Amino acid sequence: MARGLDHVVHVVRDLEAAGELYDMLGFTVGARNRHPWGTQNRIVQTPGFFLEVLEIAEPDHIPPHGETSLSFGAFNRDFLAERGPGLSMLVLEGRDPAAEKAEFDAAGFGGLDVFDFERTAKRPDGSDVEVAFSLAFARDPASPQTGFFTCTQRQPENFWVPDLQRHMNGTTGVAGVVLAAEDPAAHLDFLATFTGAAFRRAVEGWYIAETPRGRVEVLNPKLFNDRFGVAAPAGPGLHLAAVRFAVTDIDRTRKRLGSSRMTAEEIEGVIVVGPKAALGAMLVFEPAA
Repeated sequence: MARGLDHVVHVVRDLEAAGELYDMLGFTVGARNRHPWGTQNRIVQTPGFFLEVLEIAEPDHIPPHGETSLSFGAFNRDFLAERGPGLSMLVLEGRDPAAEKAEFDAAGFGGLDVFDFERTAKRPDGSDVEVAFSLAFARDPASPQTGFFTCTQRQPENFWVPDLQRHMNGTTGVAGVVLAAEDPAAHLDFLATFTGAAFRRAVEGWYIAETPRGRVEVLNPKLFNDRFGVAAPAGPGLHLAAVRFAVTDIDRTRKRLGSSRMTAEEIEGVIVVGPKAALGAMLVFEPAA
């Protein structure tokens, strides 16, 4: 069964500056949250999907990777040190973490323990609630610089907040994510296992899968640049290159970005905020289907 998009991680050096950026883009940004392993985040929610803006706040608290465990903090710390701010991890909606781990292991894309954790979250009224998650990690051996896992919400009623899903830029949800790779076809077995979805070829070097929540695309660097007018991230394997947001009214989005003097480019009916303006991320706004 195909897995829908759950969230992406945007790792940054300064969480408050990143929060101001997303506010300028017209998003409602949640309060600062603390993880017990040295990272802190702020959340941008849409129905069923969120963008996790992450800071390495307490480097001394970050545990190392284990033989069969992935350290979320260490992965993002190293990404930031090696690549700078950007989109570091792609996360899909989980249902049964033990079964997902077994599936990834059997396909040769696993070998990592399920990770369970809880933390305190702030609601818009300032009250504290407990949220809890279970993560099942997948790994593409050819893509060491991008993280992949499923996330099962154990207390979803405490996490999802309708008031945080209303955005001045008109965003109503996630339309998809875009990955880039020198040879997209070489990663299709991994991506099909991870997403549980079948990929079809749009043209040579461009593959697409539909999930229950958003489209997953993988393009080679030339096609990525032709489509978005921005160079794809460099380096081996898959890279999470862009998040696509659906908006109710593209004119409203354009006006919001213009009023904030955000650097954006319109390409074939979509608005692209590139990595130079968005702290290493690329954000695409397009009319809702």
